[in-house]
Amino acid sequence: MNVLHKNFIAGEWVEGAGVTRDINPSDTNDVVGEYAQADSAQTDAAIAAAHSAFPAWARTTPQERHDILLRASSEILARREELGQLLAREEGKTLPEAIGEAARAGHIFDFFAGEALRIPGEKLSSARPGVDIEITREPVGVVGIITPWNFPLAIPAWKIAPALAYGNAVVFKPADLVPGCAHALADILARAGLPKGVFNLVMGRGSVVGQAILDHKLIDGVTFTGSIATGRRVASACAEAMRKFQLEMGGKNPLVVLADADLPNAVECAVNGAYFSTGQRCTASSRIIVEEPVYRRFADALIERMRGLVVDDALKTGTHIGPVVDANQLEQDQSYLAIGQGEGAKLALGGERLNRATPGFFMAPALFLDADNTMRISREEIFGPVSAMIPARDYEHALSIANDTEFGLCSGICTTSLKRASHFKRNAEAGMVMVNLPTAGIDIHVPFGGRKGSSLGPREQGRYAAEFYTTVKTAYTLP
Repeated sequence: MNVLHKNFIAGEWVEGAGVTRDINPSDTNDVVGEYAQADSAQTDAAIAAAHSAFPAWARTTPQERHDILLRASSEILARREELGQLLAREEGKTLPEAIGEAARAGHIFDFFAGEALRIPGEKLSSARPGVDIEITREPVGVVGIITPWNFPLAIPAWKIAPALAYGNAVVFKPADLVPGCAHALADILARAGLPKGVFNLVMGRGSVVGQAILDHKLIDGVTFTGSIATGRRVASACAEAMRKFQLEMGGKNPLVVLADADLPNAVECAVNGAYFSTGQRCTASSRIIVEEPVYRRFADALIERMRGLVVDDALKTGTHIGPVVDANQLEQDQSYLAIGQGEGAKLALGGERLNRATPGFFMAPALFLDADNTMRISREEIFGPVSAMIPARDYEHALSIANDTEFGLCSGICTTSLKRASHFKRNAEAGMVMVNLPTAGIDIHVPFGGRKGSSLGPREQGRYAAEFYTTVKTAYTLP
């Protein structure tokens, strides 16, 4: 019999109003665990606990916060293989990818442990004689954290760690599909030495728990990663309540391949960006824009590389691509195959559902050729192992196609021309630009975020995280 994994509210493990079963997408007969589902009343209790704990926590020393975050980091890193196993089993990333994500989560907590000791301030002379000015950063208050299912350790880490480092209290709602990683992270934090109420885990449906966070007057800020539709609702609710918010939403990221590119490297960039992590990344290369002189040669090389990709159980040695996360996502991916073909694009490879030794949501990575930028497959985020190749007459045409999107998260180019690379970095309408690298793949110590419909509010990660998790105070003193 499975043990019930409970919510964590006010320093106590609490049963929910219901229970959900966490299913392995590589083997739907495998139940990862049973997890409590919070209701709105329990969410309100978690928010009240965070509100009560905040004043004392905000006034702890930077060293205290550093030590707690470092303990959490050390445990995550020590248990990276165990946590990676859980992540691969729960979300469907391959085991190497999952262990890598667990390590990334540990390194994020390590980075922000250090940032707790480096919160900046300024002391300036006033324009008025004898007056001193101090500019300091203070925590925002109670932060609601709402995270998606595709990076169930890394994204919670890069929101929770800075929130705590800067002295905020947290109410954390993970995606309903991945409660296991969230619970494991909460368990680590519960033993790291946090005072009761500073960190709270409430698992459950977005329509219940997420809405309760948005509706509560004691929430001082909300950081959200997810769909554009939900992001708009978060923005609207936060604007109405006059609270801070930070949104990371979708992407329709282009990878431009110029005729002068190192083609083997460009193929690897395309395969990594478009299909690894089953294409379930907001930074995935879902549009591959190729100059016409090398279009067919690149397509042939990409197809040949794709034929060698192994789709199988995420935990199996030798698997390159795991399953799609669940039946609904698989159905969405499949629907876009029909949409693309109906629009006139050529499905050159993949897309079929695959049978493996265990029942799961397996799908062959799909590539459309001869797409154009007006098609839905070129404009809407599919969030699966599906990419579309678009021909471009020249560099200027490729750049215009790359920028012709409502999204602006990441944009990539493969070229050996320093002139073209420099121009692209300056003129790509995206928050992040990659040159001769996959569009997916970021460092933890630099800002993450986009433009247009991809992001709204301050950047995440690195020192820029302070812009959301703190508020600036200017104090004048006449001694």
